[in-house]
Amino acid sequence: MRCLQNSIVFSIVLAVCFMLPGVANAGHGAKSGPPAAAIAGGDTISVSGLILDNHKEPIDEAEVEILVNGKKVDHVVTAHNGKYVSRFQLPKDEILSSTVEIKARKTSFEHRVFKVEGSELARKGDHYYLSEDITLPRVLGPAFWISTVVFVLAYALIAFELLHRTIAAMVGASLMMIISYTIGTINPEYHIFSYEKAISSIDMNVIFLLMGMMIIVGILKHTGVFQWCAYIAYKLARGHVFLLSVYLMVFTAISSAFLDNVTTMLLLTGVAIEICVSLSINPLVLLIPLVLASNVGGTATLIGDPPNIMIGSYAGLTFMDFVVALSLICGVSMLALIIFSKLVWGKAYAAAKVENIPEYIRELKEKYQITDSTLLAYGLAVLAFAVFLFLSHGYWHMEVSIAALMGASILLTIAILTDKINLLELIEKDIEWPTLMFFIFLFIIVGAVESSGLLAVIADWILHLSKGNFVAACSLIIWVAAIMSAFVDNIPFTATMLPIVAYLSMVIPGSENTLWWALALGACFGGNGTLIGASANVVTMGIAEARGYHISFIGFMKTAFPYMIISVLIAHAWLLIFRPG
Repeated sequence: MRCLQNSIVFSIVLAVCFMLPGVANAGHGAKSGPPAAAIAGGDTISVSGLILDNHKEPIDEAEVEILVNGKKVDHVVTAHNGKYVSRFQLPKDEILSSTVEIKARKTSFEHRVFKVEGSELARKGDHYYLSEDITLPRVLGPAFWISTVVFVLAYALIAFELLHRTIAAMVGASLMMIISYTIGTINPEYHIFSYEKAISSIDMNVIFLLMGMMIIVGILKHTGVFQWCAYIAYKLARGHVFLLSVYLMVFTAISSAFLDNVTTMLLLTGVAIEICVSLSINPLVLLIPLVLASNVGGTATLIGDPPNIMIGSYAGLTFMDFVVALSLICGVSMLALIIFSKLVWGKAYAAAKVENIPEYIRELKEKYQITDSTLLAYGLAVLAFAVFLFLSHGYWHMEVSIAALMGASILLTIAILTDKINLLELIEKDIEWPTLMFFIFLFIIVGAVESSGLLAVIADWILHLSKGNFVAACSLIIWVAAIMSAFVDNIPFTATMLPIVAYLSMVIPGSENTLWWALALGACFGGNGTLIGASANVVTMGIAEARGYHISFIGFMKTAFPYMIISVLIAHAWLLIFRPG
C-alpha cells in the first residue's frame, strides 16, 4: 500500500514537472489572435507597449483589444513581462482620419482605455507606430475576496491540523482553480488566475533543490556517516547536551550562511535525530533550535536565503554589503537563541545526562561506525562539488537546483552501478514526497493571492502609513515582512515589496540602504514564526515526522513564534539605532 501511495505521488510530481516547459515557452512573447488579412497597398500599423500595475510592475495575461473607429481589429494577451504587440493593416490613408483605441483589462484590475487620433501616430513610409504603456490600478473584486477567504481557510486547516498539511494545501489550490474555471467562466470577475499562471507560480528551483538534496542525503545515510557524526558531536561536548546543542546551532548558522538553510537542514537533520535517539530524548528539542539557527544564519549573506538574493539583485547590493550590514546582528540574534534554548529546553537537555560519560562514548564509538567507506568517499566528493556550485552559482548565472540535481544524478549513478542501494527503496523512503507536494500546492495558493492582489494591498498600506517618515517606514517594513513571512512564502511577498522599498529609500532622507536591511531581516527572521514560515522548517519537520516524531502547527508556533518576536525586536532596535548603510 505504501509503495502504491508513493508511486501515485511520484507520478503527480513528474506530471507537474513535465507541464512546465510548455508553460515556460508560453511566456516568452505576447499571445495574439490570428493576424489580420493583408490589404494590398494598405498601411501597416504597429501598436505595442507595457501593461503595468500601480507599482510599475508588469501584468501578465492582461487582455488588450485594439479598435479603430470603434471596430475591433486585434486582440492580444500580455506576456510575462507585461508586453503587448499588435500589427494589422488598414486601407491606404484610412488611418489618418481614424481613432485608435487600446482597451486593457484583467480581473482584479481597473479596466482602462487609451485613445489617439491616427494623425498623431508616428510614421515611416507606409508604416505607422504607436507605443503606449498603460497602468491598471488594483480593484478589490470578487476574485480578491474569494482567494483571500480560501487562503485563510487553508491555513486554518493546517494550523489546527483538521487535515494533513499536504491535503489542506491541495484542497485550497484546487478550489481556487475550479472557481476560476467554473464561476469565473460565467463571470470573469470571479476568475482568480489561469491554470498556466498556477503552474508558473510553482518555484521549481525549490522543488528540484529539495529533491536533489534528499537523494544525496538518502544515499549518504546508507554509509553510517550521520551516526558517526552524532558520536563525534557527543564526544566533543563530553556529555553536556546543552553545550552539544550550542555547537550544532553555531555550525548550522555558519553553514546556512554559505549554503542555503534548506540544504543545511537536510544534511544535519539525520545527525540530530541520531544524537537524540542515542540520548533517549525527543529529537524535536534539538531540531527546533537548529532550524531556527539555520534561518538566522541564512540571513547574514547574499546567498543564504532567497529574499536576500532578490533584494541584492534589485538594489545592486553585493555579497560583502550583506555581510557587513547583517552578520553582526545575526550574531547577536544567535546569542539570544542560545539563551532562549537554555530557558525553553534546558530541562530536556538535563534529563539526557549520562553518568558514565567515557563509557558511553566508547559505546557510541563501537555502535556508530562508518559502514561503507567507499560510498562515503564518492558521496563526500559529489557533495563538495555541489557545494562549490552552490557558492559560485552567481558567477555561472545558474540556479542552485541545477547543482543539487547534478550531484544527485552523479551519486545515484555511482550507487546503482556499484549495487550499493535499492533504487525503489530510495525513491519511496528517502524522498519526502508529501513535503514536495505540500510545497507545490502552497506555491499555487500564494500565487493566487498574489495574482488577485492581497500582497499588493499590504504593500500599498505600508506606503500609505509611512508618510515619508523613516522610523515609521522601517518599523512597518520589518514587522509586516516578519508577520507575512511567517504565514506566506516570503519570495512573492519580497518581490511585491521591492519597488515599494526602492521608492521609500529614494524619498526618505538618510535612509540609504537601511530599509533594504529591514526587508531582509523581516522576511528571513519572520520565517521562524511558524511551521510553514520557511522551507527549512517544513523539510526538517517532514523528515522528523517520517521518522515518527510529529509536532503540530500550534506546538511549533508556541516555541518558535516567541523567539521570532525576540529576534525581530533586536533587529528593529539595531536598525533604528545604528542605521547600517
